[in-house]
Amino acid sequence: MKLPKPLRFLRNIILFFFISTILAVVAYRFVPVYITPLMVIRSVQQVFKGESPCWHHTWVSSDKISPHLPMAVIASEDNRFATHNGFDFIEIQKAIKENETSTISQQTAKNVFLWPQSSWVRKGLEVYFTVLIEFFWSKERIMEVYLNSIEMGKGIYGAQAAAKYKFKTTAAKLSAGQCALIAATLPNPIRFDSAHPSPYIKKRQGQILRLMKLVPKFQLNEKRTKE
Repeated sequence: MKLPKPLRFLRNIILFFFISTILAVVAYRFVPVYITPLMVIRSVQQVFKGESPCWHHTWVSSDKISPHLPMAVIASEDNRFATHNGFDFIEIQKAIKENETSTISQQTAKNVFLWPQSSWVRKGLEVYFTVLIEFFWSKERIMEVYLNSIEMGKGIYGAQAAAKYKFKTTAAKLSAGQCALIAATLPNPIRFDSAHPSPYIKKRQGQILRLMKLVPKFQLNEKRTKE
């Protein structure tokens, strides 16, 4: 039985959505993520404010990122990252009560494929993309993309740009203290400046440095495991 034209159109839209999103996730398993929706949105916001668009982002492979940085963000953002399946239900329960951040996998899904404004639609799509990246990507790839795409300051995205514009170094040479400062500002990198930390950020830095010694060591790059 032939479907009515409106239903055929709806079916084709649904098929296109699933096929295109799955292909995009599979492609990003291997291809660097040079641009995200957030980068574009922030640039447009700057233009509407009468400012010149400010956009600093350089993709670097995982072996060119300090091993301290993934440990710092795990300690700060998601200390069960290496073991959960994308949804840390213990932390989600806490987040419901305290309105805190989501897991690194969820944040990566949001940063790469979605927009920052929270809504039920975005939350639903965030769950969908989180499931996809957890299925198609390794934990190392999720962390690599996260550290290259996350907002780390006004117009600053990723570890290499943060290292250059905040600490005048490279992502590979970031110290444990600098990585802890970056991680300390991630809940609100526009409000907090890792290069000029407030007493509150310095306090969080100390807490993160202590936690970095307690969380299981995470190898961002397989080559380092063999060294």
